Amino acid sequence: MILAITFLFCIFLGRFLYIQLIWEDDLHYLALDQWTREIPVNAGRGAILDVNGTLLAGNRAGYGVYARANAVDDAEGAAALLSDLLASPYDALLEKLSDRSKSEIVLARRTTKEVVQSLAEHELKGIYYARNDERVYPYGALACQVIGFTAYDRNGTTGVEGYYNSYLAGENGEILFETDLVGVDLEGASAAYIPAADGLNVRLTLDYRIQACAEAVMARVLAETSAKAARAIVLDPNDFSILAMVNLPSYDLNEIPRDDLSVLNALTRNALVSDIYEPGSTFKIVTAAADIEEYYQGHRALDPKTYVFSSARTRVVDGTTIRCWSDHKNGKHANETLAEALNNSCNPCFVDIALTLGKQTFYDYLAKFRFGRATGVDFSGEAIGMLLPESALRDCDFARIGFGQSIAVTPLQLACAAASAVNGGNYYAPRIVSEIFSSDGSVREKMPVSLVGKTVSERTSALLSEMLEGVVRDGSGKKAFIEGYRVAGKTGTAQKYENGAIAQGKYVSSFLGYFPANAPRYLALVIVDEPQGSYYGSTVAAPCAKEIFEGIIDIMNIPEVAV
Repeated sequence: MILAITFLFCIFLGRFLYIQLIWEDDLHYLALDQWTREIPVNAGRGAILDVNGTLLAGNRAGYGVYARANAVDDAEGAAALLSDLLASPYDALLEKLSDRSKSEIVLARRTTKEVVQSLAEHELKGIYYARNDERVYPYGALACQVIGFTAYDRNGTTGVEGYYNSYLAGENGEILFETDLVGVDLEGASAAYIPAADGLNVRLTLDYRIQACAEAVMARVLAETSAKAARAIVLDPNDFSILAMVNLPSYDLNEIPRDDLSVLNALTRNALVSDIYEPGSTFKIVTAAADIEEYYQGHRALDPKTYVFSSARTRVVDGTTIRCWSDHKNGKHANETLAEALNNSCNPCFVDIALTLGKQTFYDYLAKFRFGRATGVDFSGEAIGMLLPESALRDCDFARIGFGQSIAVTPLQLACAAASAVNGGNYYAPRIVSEIFSSDGSVREKMPVSLVGKTVSERTSALLSEMLEGVVRDGSGKKAFIEGYRVAGKTGTAQKYENGAIAQGKYVSSFLGYFPANAPRYLALVIVDEPQGSYYGSTVAAPCAKEIFEGIIDIMNIPEVAV
């Protein structure tokens, strides 16, 4: 009996201590919620600015109107007045104001300052209003998939608005009024004010001038070629700061198509980060970099300067014939060096490189260039691409990877890999945001430049850039050439596949270029999906890159150099 009583006493004592010490805050909150009613004090959402401080997402003053039905003493009169002020049906308002099962009712999510001032003059019991700013985007559709948008509750859902919502949103406050158990205000009771903490501002690495230039160029090619989509990414090869991201078709951030989810999902998707494709010949930059680096390391590789590839127009691997897209000289497929193979975009030559390096070595380079894994960009929904397992790889598939087939990448992956190949071999985590700062200008958090790893040596980068500059000067990339500027790059034309077979007449035209070739500052990847008529990267995408580079030259006032 004594043991049983002692045991029960310990249980009661433990429960008492739990209620008094551990459960105290929760119980206090529940009690407070029973005898108070809250008026929300919404935090101001932080702004989104470009790298120069240009406002890309801000706020416009707005107000919400709410009611506590239990505190309304004249539902009919209040409904009649509110119907005029809010331009809402009287019957619907009366139904809401008569519903005493809810503690708080939303009467209008957005209304004007004039309406609120008129409402305040009538001092309706149980009716109150709160600041509820409306998100506005001064440039409409500019960088819409990057910036993203907010939901009705003002929380970010996509893009930077969503990824950095914890910084932008701030913390809402409230005004607490003492009431009885049914929600009627107590006369003479005092109100408690809990202030809101406004959100922080986000500064992007994007330059709206470069973004606007790139969007104008891609909009033109989209219209002229009747393409399915047109995309471009511009980044700084020195730290992988993203200067522009273009996804067309686009939409106006101030007129979000919320009523059609399929359209909304299609238009708001940042395909440069989230979608994959076969890169085609632009991938040859990676294959060439691997060959040059292995040769300089004294390993098994083809001499990038002196080795002459066979003039045979085809290679047969595992019974599969791989052909060059055309003849290069006087109607014949000539012998050529690596530089000439890049100029002519010759597939068989890059098959030879891949097979010479071998699967293990080549896959080691694919890992260094972060294919098959995330780049680490500060953006939601990044795809990792599609890379066949080395153990299950057939020789014919491996041979195709050498020239950009049988592998799928995101445009961002390819741009970062190429940037690393030509910047001295430094692979950084790409970034869209540079810093977080408060309204007084003080920086709360700076997003550091993050070096992820080394891919190739500076010596390899220098030789590769020399060859890629030749592609623009003498080869398939001639339409990206700019007099007085050292532009380098590589064209790409890839067939599309549907249900495991080649889709006839469907191509992806692309160009990956940068300048200056000897010290890269701006790198651009241009992709035109399913252009009609001419579909070669050399004729469709390369001129777009040239226009974007010329726009950057004007914007940044970059002088000519002696070439």
